[in-house]
Amino acid sequence: MLNVVALMGRLVADPELRHTTSGIATCSFRIAVDRSFVRAGEERKADFIDIVVWRQTAEFVCKYFRKGNLIAVDGSIQTRNYEDKQGNKRTAFEVVANNVHFTGERSGGGQGGYSAPAPAARPVSAEPVSYAVGSADDFAVIDDNDDIPF
Repeated sequence: MLNVVALMGRLVADPELRHTTSGIATCSFRIAVDRSFVRAGEERKADFIDIVVWRQTAEFVCKYFRKGNLIAVDGSIQTRNYEDKQGNKRTAFEVVANNVHFTGERSGGGQGGYSAPAPAARPVSAEPVSYAVGSADDFAVIDDNDDIPF
């Protein structure tokens, strides 16, 4: 079986940190994920997906992410059944995130985004790298007359 989800979208609201009765940190939030196609003459549509994170990941999300920030999430889909206030049976579909990542540029409004520092410049060598160093003795001869070893 395979249950893998990878999403990138914008937070719809500020995430809120909560704790279970046993003290475990949890955070639920919703992200808007743009659909990859647009019909001619229509605006791009988005799907609103509920995400749940636990423990240190929950604390990380609540500390560094705000409404409107772009976030990347990977995890799995889980369902749960519950009864609403009118007594109707409902099913909730959520992504339980294993990892969350900063994406995009830091916004000017101080919204807590993240911008990775530019990579350090590497010195450029004037001489090309040669991979032809060595001898034929560096390689072992494989006897291919036998059966395949795997």
